[in-house]
Amino acid sequence: MQLECEISQIDVYLREDEIINYSHPLVRQAIQQLQLASELEVERVQQTFEFVRDTIPHSWDVQNPQVTCTASEVLQYQTGICYAKSHLLAALLRGQGIPTGFCYQRLTLGDTPETGYSVHALNAAYLPSLQRWVRLDARGNKPGVQAEFSLAQEKLAFPVRPELDEIDYPTIYSHPHPKVVAPLQQHSDSLHMYQNALPERL
Repeated sequence: MQLECEISQIDVYLREDEIINYSHPLVRQAIQQLQLASELEVERVQQTFEFVRDTIPHSWDVQNPQVTCTASEVLQYQTGICYAKSHLLAALLRGQGIPTGFCYQRLTLGDTPETGYSVHALNAAYLPSLQRWVRLDARGNKPGVQAEFSLAQEKLAFPVRPELDEIDYPTIYSHPHPKVVAPLQQHSDSLHMYQNALPERL
């Protein structure tokens, strides 16, 4: 799939804001530990992705009602749904000088359209050494979900099924989409939110 940048200036994908708060002490501490792991850009991107994917449980998978939104909250509470985990991955990569944006998919909640739809979040990181974007899905693996870091072929958590009216949105957003931020800021129980309040489409 051909990805499209929302904004052409690459430095926009390095900005900090109230959600991608990479100057927060908790986020800075994590960045420092990740930077020690390797001096090679591609290896640091992979290790950062795997850190978010593997050490921060997806709230629904572990039935944790805590809602997190900002990068620092995800680290503080050690949980988050895909939206929040994408915010953390962006903060950790941007804090290392790696341009990172946000991508979204429209997926069925179950195996058929009758189960309803929700928007799923992932990231795209720009690797200067390769001069291209690579999509990363740090949602968290489980039986039936196996997202990996891959430069050769995308290995995302969920393959999109167009025949079921699922959508792989091509835009790389510079900031988390307002439709995914809103439920995180308006709800206090992630389990209820996950079942009842996620957007169906962008």
